[in-house]
Amino acid sequence: MADKGLVHIMASHAPLSARLAEEAGFDGVWASGFELSALYGLPDVSLVSMTQHLDMMRAMSEQMDLPIVADIDTGFGNAINVIYAVEQYEAAGAAAVVIEDKSFPKVTSLVADGRQELLRIEEFQGKIEAACKTRKDPDFLIVARDEALIAGLGEPEALKRAAAYEEAGADMILIHSKKKTPDEVESFVNAWHGRAPVVIVPTAYPEMNAERIRALGKIRMVIYGNHAIRASVTAMQKTFSDIIRDGGIQKVNDEIVSVEEIFRLQRMDRVKAHERDYLR
Repeated sequence: MADKGLVHIMASHAPLSARLAEEAGFDGVWASGFELSALYGLPDVSLVSMTQHLDMMRAMSEQMDLPIVADIDTGFGNAINVIYAVEQYEAAGAAAVVIEDKSFPKVTSLVADGRQELLRIEEFQGKIEAACKTRKDPDFLIVARDEALIAGLGEPEALKRAAAYEEAGADMILIHSKKKTPDEVESFVNAWHGRAPVVIVPTAYPEMNAERIRALGKIRMVIYGNHAIRASVTAMQKTFSDIIRDGGIQKVNDEIVSVEEIFRLQRMDRVKAHERDYLR
């Protein structure tokens, strides 16, 4: 962010998708709770454990060099749980954690008619304070996710919460919206006069491109929150149905990447080099 002003973070659910995001040129990876839940075939309602998410995030960190923004939902409990989570995620190689102000267990934000219950402001401030005091590296970012717009509580409540979370020590404020246009988010950003930069996740309002984001002047991070899993499902659904339709792989074989490309992504060249050097 210091170098570029605005950074683009791509969601990932596994080391392979994280490596692809790195090769594509993204600035960082979003270790997405939604995507990991989908990978397990589960709804994003706090069913995936911290251990499962942490293990996958650690595996991503080991296989690529981009900074990881870890989606830790509500912090897996109260402020005591947040302390433990921040210790573990920082030790595992995350560059930032995002904690949202919903009650536990949470319900994913964009589902129609989902239960969206928020914590009292003071309770969430305690979580942010605990996170900030627990981190060892001052460059490890604590991002407070403000869900007031998702919960239908309006801009004044969203601004009130953002100010309280900044006061508690949050380095950045993530404002989330499920409106189909960027108007609600743009209005919030224009009305926000705090020091903390803003993070957005423009899943519901895809026309919010980099030019429009930069024009607002206060947004420093944009997270593409679920596009890796959605693209994967799109590709698999088409390929699987084509194989059934064609009675074999004779047509799809030329439409998908080669086995050699998978070998490249697996870094099989390193294995062969090690075999030459060390297997005698």
